[in-house]
Amino acid sequence: MPHNIPEWVYLAFIAVTAGAVLLQAVVLLGMLFAMKKAVSQITEISKKAEEHALPLLEATKDLLNDTSPKLKVATQNLLEVSQTAKEVGNTVRAQSAQAAVALNDVLLRASVQVDRVDEMVTGTLNSVAHATATMQRAVSGPVRQAGAVLNGLRAGFEALRRKEREAHPENGVHAAADGDHFS
Repeated sequence: MPHNIPEWVYLAFIAVTAGAVLLQAVVLLGMLFAMKKAVSQITEISKKAEEHALPLLEATKDLLNDTSPKLKVATQNLLEVSQTAKEVGNTVRAQSAQAAVALNDVLLRASVQVDRVDEMVTGTLNSVAHATATMQRAVSGPVRQAGAVLNGLRAGFEALRRKEREAHPENGVHAAADGDHFS
C-alpha cells in the first residue's frame, strides 16, 4: 500500500520544520545575548560587592579582634562589681536591721516618756480643775451673799422713796391714783 502523498506536502513540511529550527536558533541566540548581559551585570555587582564588603569584613574582623579582650575585661569588672554590690547590699541589710532595733528602742522610750508626761499633765489639769472649783465655791458664796445684801438694800431704798412720794403728793401726780389701787 503505497501512499500517494503529494510532493508539495513534503516540501511544506520541510519548510515549516526549517522555519521552526531557524526560529529556535534565533530564540537561543537571544537567550545567549540576554545571558551574556546578565552575567556581565552580575560580574559588575560582585566586583562592587567585593570592593565594599571585603573592607567592611576586614574592619569588622579588626574591630572584633580589638574589642574582644576589652569585652573580657569589662565582663570580669562587671562580675566584680556585682559581687561588691551584693556584699554592700548584705551590709546595708544588716545595718538597717540594727537601725530598726535602735529605732524601736527609741520609740519605746519615747512612748514611756509620753505616758509619763501625759500622767503629769493630767494630774496638773485635775489639780487646776479642783482648785478652780474650790475657788468658785469660795468666791461665789460671798458674792451671792453680797448680791443678796445689795438687793435687800435696794429694795429698802425703793420702799423708802415710795413712802416719801406718797407723803409729798406734789412730787408725784400718780400717788393718789396708786393709793386707790392698793387699799
